[in-house]
Amino acid sequence: MEGRTFRFIVAAALAFALSGACTRETTAPTTDKRAEPAPSSAAPAASPDARPVIVAFGDSLTAGVAGRSYPDDLQDVLDRNGYAYRVVNQGVSGDTTTDGLARIDDAIAAHPALVLLEFGGNDGLRGTPVDAIRTNLEQMIQHLQQAKIPVTLLGITLPPNYGTDYVHSFASIYPDLANKYRLKYIPFLLLHVYNAPGMMQPDGIHPSGAGNRVVADDVFHLIRPLLSRAKT
Repeated sequence: MEGRTFRFIVAAALAFALSGACTRETTAPTTDKRAEPAPSSAAPAASPDARPVIVAFGDSLTAGVAGRSYPDDLQDVLDRNGYAYRVVNQGVSGDTTTDGLARIDDAIAAHPALVLLEFGGNDGLRGTPVDAIRTNLEQMIQHLQQAKIPVTLLGITLPPNYGTDYVHSFASIYPDLANKYRLKYIPFLLLHVYNAPGMMQPDGIHPSGAGNRVVADDVFHLIRPLLSRAKT
């Protein structure tokens, strides 16, 4: 009697196990059920900067040689004074007026509200003929004005050891072109820093950080009448 009961229990257990196995097969999930898409981790696209552009176009005096450049400081001055412009630095160290003329289309392509044109120092230090420097600068001005882009001319001068005649002829380029094309200009970009203690780099050619801040203030006061104050 006990043997029959034991066999009955084993048979019932096997039947239950087989029944469960069949149930698991028939209730398995099908491929028709689609997984929920993972939440996107991409950040929303930043809004484009709609501020009008001021292109600082020049050589190493524009590009800067250590730390911040005068265009960086000009951006700060504009922001503090409520002028909503974006300064784009297109200065390239070592560039001559020939190099500037070769890449003038880069400045035009930025569709700027104003270009700050600063070239000539490297030409002068190489003793390039004044007429060639003048012609290159004049062609850059013409290209910009033909594109209906206002231009401000930032002049430079040379050490006296380059000879009185050459230095005088070189320095006269900037007022001559400014008068011819009715441009606002600075005769000498480094006027307030060149001989001031702590305002120049050890090379005696480029402004220090403090000097660049002075240059930025000078440029700001020059271009301020050409700017529109941000609406508040």
